This record gives sequence, structure tokens and C-alpha cells, in this order.
Amino acid sequence: MATVSALQSVGLPAAVMSAGGQVVATNGLFEALPSIFMPLAYNRLAIADPKADILFQESVRSTSAATAPIVRSIPVRQRIDRDAVVLHVMPVRRSARDIFAGANILVIAATISTANKKTSPQILSALFDLSPSEARLAGSLASGLTLKAAAVELGITVKTARTYLERVFRKTGTSRQGELVALLSGTAPLAPFVPAPKP
Repeated sequence: MATVSALQSVGLPAAVMSAGGQVVATNGLFEALPSIFMPLAYNRLAIADPKADILFQESVRSTSAATAPIVRSIPVRQRIDRDAVVLHVMPVRRSARDIFAGANILVIAATISTANKKTSPQILSALFDLSPSEARLAGSLASGLTLKAAAVELGITVKTARTYLERVFRKTGTSRQGELVALLSGTAPLAPFVPAPKP
């Protein structure tokens, strides 16, 4: 399809999926994603990272069923052979379906640069579907603050901060504060995917 090819031209891996989760079209960058996706029967996809795959499968189901446009973002943790990746799962709506024949979902992959140590709440909101309050807490934690210090900085109680943190864990696919900080501390604006050089 022309759109996935256009996204490749700006360095973004992309795939189009049907409402049932079958892959309709991909571009070359998406097909070259290292160690992220596993093919399933009936032309479906799964993510090799089990936590990320739970979020991905839920996103595909809910995006297909949603009556209003929803964009969901799934973090895939960094590995030796690649940076961390965020997969954006977006609905194809109304007239866009004329372009994406038989397709309901667009999946775009973007890397998270580990070179940038500043974490923007706006970027966290966009990447992980965090509310403004959740993103501010996540940004404070990524900058090195403890949960208690972050609560004081944001003017909220520690109990409220814990509630926000549990929501952030669910949305980012993490389960511990150290794991969350490791994921978020290097977030940067969306960067095109650059495949690792072949040995």
C-alpha cells in the first residue's frame, strides 16, 4: 500500500491490519524489525516480549471495536541488538478505509533514543497514553526522584502518587519502579527506526 511505503521513506516501519488482526500490508522496515515480532497462524502477529504482547493483543482488539478513534502505544524494551521501540496502534477510520482496503488498524514503530537523558511529560503522554498527571509523575521518577520526593514536587499525597504509579506500570508494561525508570530515562522525540548493521 502507498501509505506504508510513504512511511518507509521517512524511516518508520509500518503495517496495516484487518479488524480480525490479520496483516494486510507491511513495508520493508517493518519486516526487518529485529527480534520484535513473531508470526502466528492466519497471518497474525505477536510480540516476542510477553508483557508487550499482552498490551498489543488487547490494543488490536479494543482498537477494532472502538467507535471513536483511539491511539494506543506499546513499549518494547531495549535489547542488545536494538534500542527500545514504541509501537503505535491506530484505528483506520471513515474515508481512510478507501485507501486501506480491508484494513482497520495501522501499526507504526518508533525508536526511543537512549542518548537523550531529558524526559518530557508531553512525550511520555504521547508515547504511552499517560494522563498529564501520570506523565508528570513518570517524568519526575525518570529524573531520579523517589516516589515520595516526586509526590512532594507535584503537590500530591504519596497515596495518590502510588495510584498514578500503578496506572503507569499497566500502560508501560512494567512492574517495578527501577524497570520503569530504565525504560523512561532515555525517552526522546519519535525517531525513525534505524536497523542495526549486519555483521
